[in-house]
Amino acid sequence: MKNLTKKQKSALQRIIGAAVLTAALAVLFRFWAVPQFARAVFYLAPYLLVGWDVLRKAIHGITHGQVFDECFLMSIATVGAMLLGEHLEAVAVMLFYQIGELFQSIAVGRSRRSITDLMDIRPDYAYLQAEDGTLERVDPDDVEVGTLIVVRPGEKIPIDGVVEEGSAALNTAALTGESAPRFAEPGDAVISGCVSVDGLLKIRTTREFGESTVSKILDLVENSSMKKARAENFISRFARWYTPIVCFGALALAVIPPLVLLLMGRPAMPLEWIRRALTFLVISCPCAVVVSVPLSFFGGIGCASSRGILVKGSNYLEALADTRYIAFDKTGTLTRGTFTVSEVLPAQGYTEDQVLEYAAAAESVSPHPIAQSIRAAWGKEVRTDAAESVQEIPGHGAVCTLDGKRILAGNARLLQLEGLPAPAAPARPGTVVYVAADGNYVGAILISDTLKPTSAEAMTDLALQGVHTILLTGDTQAAADEAARMLQIGSVRAGLLPEDKVAEVERLLAAKGRREYLAFVGDGINDAPVLSRADVGIAMGSLGSDAAIEAADIVLMDDDPAKISLAMRIAKKTLRIVRENIGFAIGVKVLFLLLGALGISNMWMAIFADVGVMVIAVINAMRALRI
Repeated sequence: MKNLTKKQKSALQRIIGAAVLTAALAVLFRFWAVPQFARAVFYLAPYLLVGWDVLRKAIHGITHGQVFDECFLMSIATVGAMLLGEHLEAVAVMLFYQIGELFQSIAVGRSRRSITDLMDIRPDYAYLQAEDGTLERVDPDDVEVGTLIVVRPGEKIPIDGVVEEGSAALNTAALTGESAPRFAEPGDAVISGCVSVDGLLKIRTTREFGESTVSKILDLVENSSMKKARAENFISRFARWYTPIVCFGALALAVIPPLVLLLMGRPAMPLEWIRRALTFLVISCPCAVVVSVPLSFFGGIGCASSRGILVKGSNYLEALADTRYIAFDKTGTLTRGTFTVSEVLPAQGYTEDQVLEYAAAAESVSPHPIAQSIRAAWGKEVRTDAAESVQEIPGHGAVCTLDGKRILAGNARLLQLEGLPAPAAPARPGTVVYVAADGNYVGAILISDTLKPTSAEAMTDLALQGVHTILLTGDTQAAADEAARMLQIGSVRAGLLPEDKVAEVERLLAAKGRREYLAFVGDGINDAPVLSRADVGIAMGSLGSDAAIEAADIVLMDDDPAKISLAMRIAKKTLRIVRENIGFAIGVKVLFLLLGALGISNMWMAIFADVGVMVIAVINAMRALRI
């Protein structure tokens, strides 16, 4: 009872009261013979107690032109049964219908709570430090960008920012589903929703509350139900046509057979056919299908959210279940994206320091991990005049001026673009950055990246699920082949510019089967065009990267490639449950509708065909919450 809402508690009390009153009347009338009219008056009390809201909704629907729904079906069937003298059956139908509705409400509430509890990351307050050192508690919406906020141990970080003072282990479980903490110290960027486990942090905010990671993630989850899967759209269309058809079918069952029998000179038995029609209406209620299918998808999305996998809509969950091809970016997706300079190869007449200095000058303003690794290897400040002259060439590298010399640093395509012959790539795997000065080849820098610990496991799991994997990377052929060999990736396309990746995905989309889907996995920034073009875009979220959340259909909050296989298992289980519920509910409905039309099934069997099937389908749908 303690987990029920006020509305659910009220419904449960009415159900219990009506059940007790009905049972008492049933026992009383076994020993006390009373006229039918008196019985109807007595049974009217539990009937109205448990069913007044259904009758009210039915009347509201009729007066507003929305006649054909489950409330209308239940009202017509039970009122008709009361008029025919089937008082106990009428009350029982309404009672069990309300039990089914309560069960459905509790199931939906549990499903929503599973997401709310696991995504309970919306902070209610933020602390500002006053000049005298005291803390002022304010609404996060009122905190401006650039404000210094204080997060004490055990509290959520309310707004994205950068740590200025203090250090702490951060619990990111609500975002990633992982229990391992992450350490934050001065200079580190932190995002809202994480919890400071053991330290006090002073954070300079970099965004408004409404633009922070926590707000964007919650908005994504809350709006995931807007993008419906094909199965949900089918059920919506099914219910829109099905309910009017069975209503007119019940009317025909009540009118046509008696007329035919009367014309044939046989007893018409109108009350018997009306009773069959009312039973037909109870059986026909589409609650089981209409409720269980959206609940299954909601459960699947909730299960994924609990593991740090954000799915933007049930349509993407459905597509992921039928995905047969997955293309991967390499850097930052299958590798850590933390590059280190492993070797400097100067040309004759140049030193390693010269090669590094020229490359660091050209890459001085680039945020790319490769550029950062070069600057780290140089280890000195880049001169201001060089930084001011940098010109980046997307997909190629960068150009700058240093000591009057035109410096190039980039891939072989950049040298070719400038009319310089590209030297042979080193035999060792890695990313090669070529350096030239005033048209003269200066040397090359070999940069290595390491694979993520779970990348090999991810590829193995996907292969077991029958998924063909493709590597699409802008890296060299040697580095791409080495990564593909270590991870056992099916096919490789290397040396690709961003537009080349889009063209490659277009080619893969054209070659796949009609009911097969292609997913692309990238870092959510450079790969945004490809993420948008694929059937399913999966982004490494980097704990809430804006570009990832905006461009992708599915976001992996902790950048773990192994979560892709997990997401596919969740999607397949969810789709299996949806298909089970549709087949079971429709199959039982059709069987009992035939039995009802033939007069074989009675009102009690109709209750099972309606409420019993709905309860079974909802219980089955709840399985989607666990994997």
